[in-house]
Amino acid sequence: MRLYGDMAKVKVKGAPIVLYFRGDAFQGGRLEEAERPAGTALMDAGAIVLEADYARGSDSRFPQAMEHAFMALAYLSTKRKLYGGLSKSQLFVAGDEAGGNIAAGVALKARDVLPGELSGQILMSPMIDPMMASNSFNRADEIGMGQRWAEGWSHYLRSACGFQHPYAAPCLCSRLSGVAPALIVTSEDDPLRDEAIGYAERLSASGVSVRQKVFPVGCGWTGIYKGGSGKWMETLCSEFTGFVHELSA
Repeated sequence: MRLYGDMAKVKVKGAPIVLYFRGDAFQGGRLEEAERPAGTALMDAGAIVLEADYARGSDSRFPQAMEHAFMALAYLSTKRKLYGGLSKSQLFVAGDEAGGNIAAGVALKARDVLPGELSGQILMSPMIDPMMASNSFNRADEIGMGQRWAEGWSHYLRSACGFQHPYAAPCLCSRLSGVAPALIVTSEDDPLRDEAIGYAERLSASGVSVRQKVFPVGCGWTGIYKGGSGKWMETLCSEFTGFVHELSA
């Protein structure tokens, strides 16, 4: 795992711990690459951010990739003090694009296997619908991601039992009650907007606490698919801070 920033500079003992999964459409994402702006924004909001290398040894395929990610969460749940937290520090999973799929799948498995250990999930334009049939997905080619996402889903599910497994395609999960509270982020011009909002609505209908942020057109949010930053980072910091405060109230 990679620690973002310098843990020695974390000023608040017991800061929330975030296990972050990068995207890359299930076709890369190894830790040799630079830190991602989404993870950096969560760090700037005061979190201890650790990025898990779920691609290593799994070739970014289900179920191995999701299992590697879950093992990282299970490890962190017993090692919070080691990373500057307290034994009761809030523990989150977060991910953007394909990493959002991994985070959502890990949250579902945590509900089933580690009940009560996960404080929340931060899903940033999660890539959770292998059907790729939403209205907003029609914009994918406009930002050059349509073919890459299609290839990514094919790669991720190639050795699996198809997309019916709820940990592989969380949007198709029939039982969402009891999963950790969610912060779900997208933008109006995001090709993955509809599936993100749809998942937020289904979580809420299942009794899960959901905080949702939809950025306006032109804020640069869709740049996350190619590792880009933007003025959205400051707002994401605020949204995460508000989410943590809601859960602490």
